Amino acid sequence: MNKSTWLHIIFLCIGFLFISESSASVNPNNFEVVLVEKDSLQIDTSSIEKRHFDNLKDTYTGEDYIYERTVESSGWWARFKQWINDWFMDLFNLKNKGQASNLTDIAIKIAGVIIFLLVIYFIFKAVINDEGTWVFGKSSDKSIIPVTDIEANIQATDFKALINSAEKENNYRLAVRYYYLWILKNLANAEIIDYDVEKTNSDYQNEITQTDVKEKFNYTSYLYNYIWYGEFDVDDKQFNKAKSAFINFLKDIKA
Repeated sequence: MNKSTWLHIIFLCIGFLFISESSASVNPNNFEVVLVEKDSLQIDTSSIEKRHFDNLKDTYTGEDYIYERTVESSGWWARFKQWINDWFMDLFNLKNKGQASNLTDIAIKIAGVIIFLLVIYFIFKAVINDEGTWVFGKSSDKSIIPVTDIEANIQATDFKALINSAEKENNYRLAVRYYYLWILKNLANAEIIDYDVEKTNSDYQNEITQTDVKEKFNYTSYLYNYIWYGEFDVDDKQFNKAKSAFINFLKDIKA
């Protein structure tokens, strides 16, 4: 045999040895048994009842069922903002709706701030105004009384007759009001004050230079404010005490 034949025989023997070793290493007992569970999906084979819905458009109407809104179907605020957007676009010849929307938002914010400041201003003015009232009570420095024929024509008014009429009707608050106006009339005639229906108690007090007159005016002003603006019933005792102070002051005023 030549050399090539011997080589083929050797390789063939090696191949048989390798196959026999591989066969010996495969043991049927080494295989694991894998159990496949049965599919647990349940199929509903019951009959299906077909349902019919009539007039759905008529049933589901109203604001809650509008999912796509136009400007016409939106609220008044959206329509108002759209109107401002269109106005800005026409005013500045804007082609971009986003720019117009930004201008609208800025304008609304500025307008809100201005309105807020105006409200604060008017509230503050009403609180501290001479004719206003404080938050927790009536002002003690109001204008004397609202403008009427009596106040406008104080020099031509017969206060004594008015007081007698009020006392007969037991309207003591009104009588005190007349007494106080009578005092102002006499002070004006004595050129101690300059009467004006728009002036307040403090205005008259600042005009009085005589110490004794100022003290009596302060006391009668206190009685007037307490009884007239107090808005409560005045009994005979309280009225007579106030009446005595008014009469004594009237006697002391010298024209």
